[in-house]
Amino acid sequence: MKAMAKVRALSAVIAITGVACASTGNSSATSQPERTSQASSQAPSSPTTINESAPGTIPAGQEVDVRLRSTLSSETAQVEQRFETTTVVDLMQNGRVLVPAGSVMRGVVSDVDKAGRVDRDGALTLTFDRLSVNGRERDIRGSATQIFESKGIREEGTVAAAGAGVGGIVGGIIGGVKGAVLGAVIGAGGAIAATDGKDITLPAGSIVRVRLDSPVRVG
Repeated sequence: MKAMAKVRALSAVIAITGVACASTGNSSATSQPERTSQASSQAPSSPTTINESAPGTIPAGQEVDVRLRSTLSSETAQVEQRFETTTVVDLMQNGRVLVPAGSVMRGVVSDVDKAGRVDRDGALTLTFDRLSVNGRERDIRGSATQIFESKGIREEGTVAAAGAGVGGIVGGIIGGVKGAVLGAVIGAGGAIAATDGKDITLPAGSIVRVRLDSPVRVG
């Protein structure tokens, strides 16, 4: 039940923050980075440029958008279940591609809460621990911060199958993303919970925004 506790705590913080924002106007909004203000409503639409202060390194705190290769649900998932995703857009640094679109990021289900009579909202906690770039794997530490709903892999498959480096975006994502997943809230540590008394289901093709918690040397 750890995932649900995290999510409930986050929901309380969000409610308090909402009241504070309403009373202070735009002042609190301007104190947040621009990327944070956009994250709640915008799916990936172009290659991402990352911090250039450490050449060849993805800095801690960088967010990376990836697409689920298979469906994950709190109804059927098991703790320690492995899953794979692929990066949606190129990560650029100093004018070159540091991580090509279509690179594989692997993760694990670290906690599961199934919907039930007492604790009705299902929840999943996803963590990410491996990134494969140009055939070489790196250890990473990352967690989900945002979920976007996709219209499905079928629409994206033709260009995605062509591989990375063919335009900087894995095919069909721009036109194939509906927006933030409804009926889901993300808590600390990547806990994703339903808000409608059901199990949380993330269909194959869903876009997960992952925050890297430590720097990753890839170049």
